[in-house]
Amino acid sequence: MKIYSTLAILALVILTESSCKKDPSPVNPFPPRTIKFILHTEADLSKDNHNITFSVFIRTHTKTLFDSTLTTIKIKDIPDSTHQLVIEKKVPNDDGSDLAVGFNYAIENVGNSWYIDTCSKVETLKVVDYSFR
Repeated sequence: MKIYSTLAILALVILTESSCKKDPSPVNPFPPRTIKFILHTEADLSKDNHNITFSVFIRTHTKTLFDSTLTTIKIKDIPDSTHQLVIEKKVPNDDGSDLAVGFNYAIENVGNSWYIDTCSKVETLKVVDYSFR
């Protein structure tokens, strides 16, 4: 009887040990990168009542990693450099590629445009400072 209980305890310990082990998380060999988007204007746009919608993006050569649309505002309400809009985003699913980063914007009943910059694979912090004109 003692042998059976010893074997049962041993089997329980082995099962517990093997079931509690977790697979190690994959280690990303690339240092984490952060993109800091800054939007402001230095121009006097106080009389421009057109609606404008900005979005920010992070892309590789083959896919979009991040794309976020900001609320629609009047062009005259784009903040000046002392009240700039700042968005900071860690690069999701970073594979160490060079990146295209920037702003897209659409002016209602006028058209679309963009501001694009690059973030090389060795940059851990990229600041995209866009002064709208």
